[in-house]
Amino acid sequence: MFRCYQNRILSISVVVLCLVLSTSANSFTTSAKQLILVDMETKEILLEKNADEPMHPASMSKIMTVYLAFEAIKKGYLKLDDTIPISEDAWRKGGSRMFLKLNSQVKVSDILRGIIVQSGNDAAIALAEHLEGSEEAFAEKMTLKAKELGLQNSTFKNATGWPNPDHLMTARDLSELAILTIKRFPKLYSIYSETNFTHNKIKQGNRNPLLYKDMGADGLKTGRTKAAGYGLTASVERAGRRLVLVINGLSSARKRTIESQRVIEWGFREYVNHKVYDANDSVTDIDVWLGEATTVSALIESELLLTLKRSDQQKLKMIVNYDEPLTAPISKGQKVGTLTIQISQDKVLTYPLVSSIGVDRLNPFRRILAAINYLVWGSGDK
Repeated sequence: MFRCYQNRILSISVVVLCLVLSTSANSFTTSAKQLILVDMETKEILLEKNADEPMHPASMSKIMTVYLAFEAIKKGYLKLDDTIPISEDAWRKGGSRMFLKLNSQVKVSDILRGIIVQSGNDAAIALAEHLEGSEEAFAEKMTLKAKELGLQNSTFKNATGWPNPDHLMTARDLSELAILTIKRFPKLYSIYSETNFTHNKIKQGNRNPLLYKDMGADGLKTGRTKAAGYGLTASVERAGRRLVLVINGLSSARKRTIESQRVIEWGFREYVNHKVYDANDSVTDIDVWLGEATTVSALIESELLLTLKRSDQQKLKMIVNYDEPLTAPISKGQKVGTLTIQISQDKVLTYPLVSSIGVDRLNPFRRILAAINYLVWGSGDK
């Protein structure tokens, strides 16, 4: 009886959707030495160039300096109203500055704006000394935090991004750090969108050129040293969709602005996010054998959102794979199949499908009746 039933089990592949995308892809070139463009929600890489190549991040590494401060605030051992003493080391530091006064006491809220808006090296060192006792100790913590966050190719030697041959990040690590900052500290992140800040009667504008372009930019940080060239880590949101860009190695501030804007506009123009399923949507129904219920719905557990290139002339195929019928008992949430999505010949994604309900097995008497019906009629009380 059981062997006969097993022979009737079918491995089913059902094509449930075929979507044709129009127009042809255009190649994209950039003069940047390193670049990555990411859709934040889907984590899809829209464009990359030398994204895993170690590079000098310059002041873009201050995103990690600020990340540690945001984390300390969230955990409650640093407050925006706390004051930070300004040491001689912080006061004397060259490069971009907040123009802090020696031995003054400055609020954390102002120090953060001095780092984010004004890119102040003095502010970054003051914060580092306050949190860890010295800039060197803080830099070590930055590196440890990077490893903890999965940023395996980031090593910090100072809090400012000051030139050091061993102070290195990758564009990919910077994009991940930017995304983590946006997601984990949404309220504090808003400081990155402020276009100017005044301290000691000195007003300075935000270095991020995209904030002034009316294109949806709301962060994050520029960087520039001789070794690094001109760089920018930026985030732009439009209609609920956010792209994160890291670009570095450009030859001038003007080229940084033009190229950053060009890349982001290209990303929004050439790609679109397509929602396939909401969380817990039913993809298909599957028959059940010897169960109190005759079918279960196969659900996709999480929202399925795909970033698709508009210009690719290819078919998006979704295939549901499962063995039918399923044999009771079945637990709610048990994996009962897979959803395979073929975006292109070399890009295939697979997602588990789970049972919508739990199904108990029939009692022995009803199982015997179901088996007899199946043998006689080819169907029965499943």
